Amino acid sequence: MTETLAVRLDSETKKRLAALSRQSKRSTSFLAAEAITAYVEQEEWQLGEIVAAIHELDAGEGVSHDKVADWLKSWGTPTETNPPR
Repeated sequence: MTETLAVRLDSETKKRLAALSRQSKRSTSFLAAEAITAYVEQEEWQLGEIVAAIHELDAGEGVSHDKVADWLKSWGTPTETNPPR
């Protein structure tokens, strides 16, 4: 089942979307729906990862800034270390 959503775009973006529509032989509605779906999936993933990381930190499972900084300083050197845990 699909539903209708009205979206305001600036004129330049609308022109670019129309050009993509012609080139891809897809409707502007199809392209907009695909773009919104991809955006929502990415934002859900990113926010989920942030929430999970906050829970890990609250549980004391974080890595200290000093350990991460030392690890980063070792990058590209003969004594490069493994990521801290």
